[in-house]
Amino acid sequence: MTADGGTTGPARTPERSPSPDRSGTADRSGAADRPGAAAARRDGETRTTVWVALAANLAISLAKAVGGVIAASPALLSEAAHSIADSLNEVFLLASLKRSRRPADDQHPFGYGKERFFWSLLAAVGIFVTGGCFSVFQGIEAFGSDSSESRDGYLIGLAVLFVALLAEGVSLVRAVRQVRGAARAAGHSAAEEIRAGRDPALRTVLAEDSTACAGVLLAMAGMGLHMATGQVAYEACASILIGVLLVYVAYTLGKGARAQLIGEAADPVLQREVRECLLEQSEIDSVTALLTMRMDPDAILLAAGVDLTAGYDSETVEDAMVRIRTELKCRWPELDQVFLDVTDAAAAERVHRGARP
Repeated sequence: MTADGGTTGPARTPERSPSPDRSGTADRSGAADRPGAAAARRDGETRTTVWVALAANLAISLAKAVGGVIAASPALLSEAAHSIADSLNEVFLLASLKRSRRPADDQHPFGYGKERFFWSLLAAVGIFVTGGCFSVFQGIEAFGSDSSESRDGYLIGLAVLFVALLAEGVSLVRAVRQVRGAARAAGHSAAEEIRAGRDPALRTVLAEDSTACAGVLLAMAGMGLHMATGQVAYEACASILIGVLLVYVAYTLGKGARAQLIGEAADPVLQREVRECLLEQSEIDSVTALLTMRMDPDAILLAAGVDLTAGYDSETVEDAMVRIRTELKCRWPELDQVFLDVTDAAAAERVHRGARP
């Protein structure tokens, strides 16, 4: 950081010790040191959750595909496509958990944390293409078919769907338990934890399993009505509804991943608390700017412009910046990268006014 408000790139250091200059501070650390014990434990729980979901999806996708062919059921084939898409997505999520924890290097000085968001975006695309579009196609094609199913075919299809519902339910319960545990640790409700979506891998598994259970119920209803009435339109409608549901889930997950990839700010409550903490410091007269960006589920970059109280010499300012940064990182461990830039509030306001249209 420079005294006139400029910014210098963070210098790479072999340790996590501060590297201040006379006007600000910058923290550099490898991604391997970043998560901490709690984050590493949460990653382990998420990895187990993803493996459970992958095992369930691989087993039931095969069962659905075989049952769909035997029963000539479009709804069951749509569910098979859904499970195959989910299986591929679990592979993406496992890759994201491993690749996102690679240490920082010269090409990526802030680490690889955003790999989580990239692979989650790919998972959303997979749900959309492999699951949603195929299901809608199957439903539309079924409207024009005159295929009939035997009673044995119906029973096979319904049995496969029941087993799939049990398997998806086990995976869903595992994901819900992890969400509740994370919510308790963060001190808020499970609904708030889901909306926050800090862990994109867990959020994706939860969305996939919830959608899978809903899709199985729709497929069962479609097959049951087809068996009772002899009208394939019920199964066709069920297949289309499954596809629409998958497209919606894919859009929601993709929208969240896109926001995080672009550079999503930290929670507004945290931003407000950090600003208040800075203003409590006797050396700081005002905070001219406070910018945050989430680098991964456990790390946030903070860049703050501060106008200092008059009367401090350069050595005192340097000591104050180190102390303030240390206090921020102690109170909010997720503040992995902290930059404090000494600015002139009056000059900053003049620049702000000049930038207005």
